[in-house]
Amino acid sequence: MSRLVVVSNRVALMEEGKQAAGGLAVAILAALKKTGGIWFGWSGQVVDGESQAEPTRTEAGKLTYATLDLGRRDHEEYYNGFANQTLWPLFHYRLGLISVNRRTREGYSRVNAYFADKLEPLLRPDDMVWVHDYHLIPFGDELRRRGCSQRMGFFLHTPFPPPELLTALPNHRDLIRELCAYDLVGFHTATDLRGFCDYIRTETDGTVEQRGAYGTAMIRAFGRTLLAKVFPISIDTPALESLARTAGRSRQAERLRESLVGRRLIIGVDRLDYSKGLPQRFAAFEQLLESYPEHCNRVSFLQVAPPSREDVPEYIAIRRELSEMAGRINGRFAEFDWQPIRYLNRSFGQRVLAGFYRLANVGLVTPLRDGMNLVAKEYVACQDADNPGVLVLSQFAGAAHEMGEALIVNPFDIEGVGDALQRALTMPLGERKERHAALMQTLRRQDINWWRESYVDALTRAPYDFPVT
Repeated sequence: MSRLVVVSNRVALMEEGKQAAGGLAVAILAALKKTGGIWFGWSGQVVDGESQAEPTRTEAGKLTYATLDLGRRDHEEYYNGFANQTLWPLFHYRLGLISVNRRTREGYSRVNAYFADKLEPLLRPDDMVWVHDYHLIPFGDELRRRGCSQRMGFFLHTPFPPPELLTALPNHRDLIRELCAYDLVGFHTATDLRGFCDYIRTETDGTVEQRGAYGTAMIRAFGRTLLAKVFPISIDTPALESLARTAGRSRQAERLRESLVGRRLIIGVDRLDYSKGLPQRFAAFEQLLESYPEHCNRVSFLQVAPPSREDVPEYIAIRRELSEMAGRINGRFAEFDWQPIRYLNRSFGQRVLAGFYRLANVGLVTPLRDGMNLVAKEYVACQDADNPGVLVLSQFAGAAHEMGEALIVNPFDIEGVGDALQRALTMPLGERKERHAALMQTLRRQDINWWRESYVDALTRAPYDFPVT
């Protein structure tokens, strides 16, 4: 069996079960649990001077972590610069926030080439290389330039914009040419795949052969043949179900329950990011209290929002905005024994969050644009099937394509989200159980193991030089 080599921007050495909520780390550990192999990428450390000359290797059973520290200049231009001030807002449909300059683009290319230089000696001829996310789009092309012929796949964890937006990037053609160096390119949703296919059709002389109901496409472009396919990422559903049954009785969950004093709980858990729609979410909760005053002093909203990318100006601004909003809303509605919004800028382990999810009557997941959003799935998996809470989910989250039994909302419609919260808080038990059962059927059928096996199976059959069925 071929060894799997996973490449991601960030490699987090961690004990399983203690990772942060959601995100790539959960999926990577599950993907490598059975196969073994290498997890390669940035260590998360920034050092003065040049980036680390050789990777640090750490063995953990069948898994080898190979990590590199980044020099300050490389980190600033590659990570803070092109990845997070250009590609991230572009891929989340926020043209007004993109910053474009040649210096950061060159830094992005330089670090991808540096990573390729350091991984290439570690590869075996029959390895399968699985590259993750927008930080590393050129990585496969850099390996090809070094003569690597291994099967290579790429998975995009963000949305993929339509060509009308993508062409705002001056070097958009180079970026898509680099993406076509892979044998397999995976997306979360059919909308993302359609954006990629539309670009190939309209901006290149390549061809697209659609397979199935918009879930698979054979791409021929830039002298390459590749498969592009929808693989909606998921969670370890059985493990979360089991964890939630005991986590609901944990010390932290008991403290939260006692602090509520019988009040109902709405919960949101998100990385602090402008794509998550947190200002609109705070406004929607304020709208709930204003339009349905019977919930005053009877419902609390807990928003967990660990800070990220703290050096990027847009993230500094949104943190300040949310603190001001929380203070204003609390000042307007609070009682001497009740604070409407509990806004926490810190992270919690998976067990603690599972207990919080279990207690919450409503899971509020309302990004303005999101690749998938695993928190939506985690919240549902952690519910008590005999008395489940209700998921309120943005139509712009990738999860909405699979989770139609949630209350689907437009996060820009503040009054509409407020009404959805009212409906969730007053929904009869029978309807809550029916919706939850349908959502769990999907989560059990398409869990993290299904995602991993589907993707790896498709990568195993690469390269796609001939038509596939």
